[in-house]
Amino acid sequence: MTPSDGSRARFRRESPFVGRLINPIRIREVLLFAAEESIRTSQAVLQAEMPCAEVRVLRSPAQLSAVKLDVPTVLILDDMAMNLVDVEGIRQRNRRAVVVLLSAHRLVQCSPPSIASREFPYTAKADLVFAVDRAECAPSRIVTSVVRAAEDHLNISEPSHARRFIFLIVDDEPRWFSQFLPVLYRIIGQRAAVKLARTYETAVEFLFGVERESGMTDTCRDRGYGDDVVCLITDIYFPKGEKMDGDAGRDLIRLVKQHYARIPIIIASKVKDAAALKDEGFVLPKGDPGSLELLRRCIRDRTGIGDCVVYDEGGEERYRLKDVRDMYRLLRAADGSGAEAERLRALLAKYAEQDRFSTWFHMHGLRELGEAARPQQVLDGERAIARLRRLLKREILRMQRTPLVLAGMRVFSLEELLTALRTIPPEEIQPLMDNDAISSWLDQRGCSELAEELRPIHGRGAELGKLLAEAVEKWIGIDINRGESV
Repeated sequence: MTPSDGSRARFRRESPFVGRLINPIRIREVLLFAAEESIRTSQAVLQAEMPCAEVRVLRSPAQLSAVKLDVPTVLILDDMAMNLVDVEGIRQRNRRAVVVLLSAHRLVQCSPPSIASREFPYTAKADLVFAVDRAECAPSRIVTSVVRAAEDHLNISEPSHARRFIFLIVDDEPRWFSQFLPVLYRIIGQRAAVKLARTYETAVEFLFGVERESGMTDTCRDRGYGDDVVCLITDIYFPKGEKMDGDAGRDLIRLVKQHYARIPIIIASKVKDAAALKDEGFVLPKGDPGSLELLRRCIRDRTGIGDCVVYDEGGEERYRLKDVRDMYRLLRAADGSGAEAERLRALLAKYAEQDRFSTWFHMHGLRELGEAARPQQVLDGERAIARLRRLLKREILRMQRTPLVLAGMRVFSLEELLTALRTIPPEEIQPLMDNDAISSWLDQRGCSELAEELRPIHGRGAELGKLLAEAVEKWIGIDINRGESV
């Protein structure tokens, strides 16, 4: 591609693109060892959807016992396989391995870990436990999410100075989160990680660094991951102490509201009493028809993943912002005079103080804006809004000077992106999709809806380039007024 004179001028003042990297540790090996044929044949799904990992089916316990790898690895076993192999020996030989059990036993699928391990001791050997069946939890449907959860498990356990973005799911039943994770991962792409907790103590320790509320101190926030959690999805009835406890969810919600009021809470429960908690979070009747679709909309609207939705004091939607330009226009409206502008300023100031803008910026790849908008960086809400308006104006101008580099080609526009996708070999595009780089660049450019459409597209070969090019071509006709002055 020969750059035009205008492109050459842009090169002289271009701003570098910095992508996001939530999981620096990537799974490189997936080993399947199972008597259940549907688990073995899910190899094809993984090869198509996670091309950066090598996927192998092992045929005997001896093959698995001989494995010695120094790369991040997932071992996926079924109930019979867990009984046949020396899990601890395998773990010692493969220090960066995550052992996952896909269980077909109903008791394991719908019971807390203590009950499942009492009846089936081998379940306690697994790092993660999921449910499989022939319908909602078919291996071909959940296996990609299983590997993603294992990758998140590895990354969260590694020390990091970088800010993380974590969805904390608290539920004792593997069957429910096995159904839900494919929905969640499709929404978040590579923008956030997931932590699964099956008991009250596990959740509290993750958030605060202590197992019990009685052990909490003023410094416990420094030991936990609460600052990294962007959403809590919790049941009401799950283990606390040695038994199931109907107040476990309430107690957890109370602690989160007290120490991390900014964290959106989704209460996913079959317990009728959950309706009484509607003022504490979004209540989702778990298992009801359409519940997963409701959950999908809630996550998009309340966690920074989708549109930036501004609600009034009564919880009614007031504004739906698609991108940074929409947000800039709203902030300009709040700078006006009159009662409506004053109400809008108060509402937006509250959002700034609750870290809502910061999380949305981070989720859309705008890291510098996200850090600048954090409550710790501002003195009060109104000054935060004025400062944010200035930063947004600068960001919108910078977008036009930030290229995506594809195989040496500098891409500044959707038209140039389309040309690159049609020209560059798919194998050079594939790593960028696996790391969410193209969607992250589109987010930073203000094309969040197109970024969302591209995120689920993975694979290898000519089909990958074709699917991406078709999506971008469609959006070129929609992408209007992107170059307007601010």
